[in-house]
Amino acid sequence: MTTASQPAGLPSFPHRTIQPAPLTGRGLRLRHATDPDLPWLRRLYAATRAQEMAQLPWPEAVRQTFLDQQFDLQHRHYVTHYGDGDFLIVEDADGPVGRYYLHRSTPEHLIVDISLLPERRNRGIGAALIAASQAHACAEGCGMHLHVAVHNPAARRLYERLGFVVITTEGAHHRMRWSPPAIDF
Repeated sequence: MTTASQPAGLPSFPHRTIQPAPLTGRGLRLRHATDPDLPWLRRLYAATRAQEMAQLPWPEAVRQTFLDQQFDLQHRHYVTHYGDGDFLIVEDADGPVGRYYLHRSTPEHLIVDISLLPERRNRGIGAALIAASQAHACAEGCGMHLHVAVHNPAARRLYERLGFVVITTEGAHHRMRWSPPAIDF
């Protein structure tokens, strides 16, 4: 059944029963995304591209159609290729403030996507999410990797502060890797 929150043909989020750990001390919690989150996630996606879209001389309706199509393609890709991953909503008492998509696999976990509302950026939320994921990966003996847009130096600086290093540049993205510290026995 198609609803206003789920356009025809858009895949559903995988059902998850394991509850993710909360972001203690920040008034935030994580929960698994569900299909009713799709309209909000679509708005979040548009917010992440607002500066880019503002530079285009397109009418608003054309911009919105383009962003909707791009969101749909991205969502399909993520659910198809990382269906066994964690699709998490970051929220506070007032509602959602971001999303965090993580694919836990060996030998490296993949941060598929991390997006926060513009007004919630630069407050340590992303760093806390990633640090918790690094601790989990380390406990499993895994590293982590991600892709960051070449034109997103702020995100790249965050990842570098957290120990990620650029290993390749593939088109418009840097591939970055983090390895857990060596353990001495």
